[in-house]
Amino acid sequence: MKIAMLGLKGIPYPEGIENFTEQVASRLVERGHQVTVYVRPYVGDEQNGDYRGIRIRKLPSINTKHLDTITHTFLATIDALRSDVDLLHFHALGPAVFSFIPRLKGIKTVVQVHGLDWQREKWGKAAKTFLRCAEYTAAYFPHRTVVISQALKQYFEGKYRRRFDYVPTGVESYEYRSPCVIKKWGLDEGNYILFLGRLVPEKGCHYLLKAFETIKTSMKLVIAGDSSHSDAYVARLKQIADSKVIFTGFVRGDLLEELFSNAYAYVLPSELEGLPHSLLQALSFGKCVLASDIRANLEALGDCGVTFKSGDIEDLKKKLLFLLNNPDFTLAQKEKSQTRVREHYGWNEVVNRLEQIYVECLSRDR
Repeated sequence: MKIAMLGLKGIPYPEGIENFTEQVASRLVERGHQVTVYVRPYVGDEQNGDYRGIRIRKLPSINTKHLDTITHTFLATIDALRSDVDLLHFHALGPAVFSFIPRLKGIKTVVQVHGLDWQREKWGKAAKTFLRCAEYTAAYFPHRTVVISQALKQYFEGKYRRRFDYVPTGVESYEYRSPCVIKKWGLDEGNYILFLGRLVPEKGCHYLLKAFETIKTSMKLVIAGDSSHSDAYVARLKQIADSKVIFTGFVRGDLLEELFSNAYAYVLPSELEGLPHSLLQALSFGKCVLASDIRANLEALGDCGVTFKSGDIEDLKKKLLFLLNNPDFTLAQKEKSQTRVREHYGWNEVVNRLEQIYVECLSRDR
């Protein structure tokens, strides 16, 4: 099969849609398929090239908060139609608005929904209205619509009264990395709590900082991540953080693995998720996870870790204290956590499901 993937910033990238695309595309290539991934002009050094066997196609965009994704996806859609491609795979709600165009030429399309983007705080009223409309296009325009969580599947099937495919994100099995680079921040094995993700309001870092500042502990708190059109929010986080909080900025590769490997515990206080990849990464490293009790986090955790009431700073503080005061419980989560991701979120099974959807698309109309 010849597959084009659109709607993402680019690869390589450690989390979210970009990581999903890299992991799936590279495995599809290993199975003999030809995969082209369209990337934004500001990602990577090469204009076009090859990465892990994936064909990288770099096209321009209008790099603003509201126009970057939509202009790039439109150009990528037109470019893909001029090439020899069997199927276009659109990622996220916004790009889904173009999924009808390939159908005009008889080319199969798949849309994958990674979350309800209109709920994100970074968008204003006009953008949220557009994304709500894009949700409708994601449901009806493509040949198949894929969602990454059971919660999203229930939402879409309940609202649109039709079948949607569930294919979760996957996660790697990681090897432990000894502390090395992280020592420049005074970090060592087990002496810090970790948050890793985009620094946007819906991730709830402000709750974590407020809870942590009232706790008497020698532990540090590491906030690993960077702004996503949210510079004012990041500035506010740094303003309210005390001296025990370390902001590393964006991390990936060896540094990301070092941070996960040596963290005492991982905290995800988010108010909105599709299926949190960073949480699955923490489980894969055998970390004890403390997460807000939103539906996506509960689905990812299963019977692992500890939860607190979303948005409740006092409950978050209480659960943090429990983990800090009970190291035996925290360390005992390792085997359970790793078993869960191994059994439910392996990449090979994810690719098997997507590959089957592609085959069904190409063999018959929905």
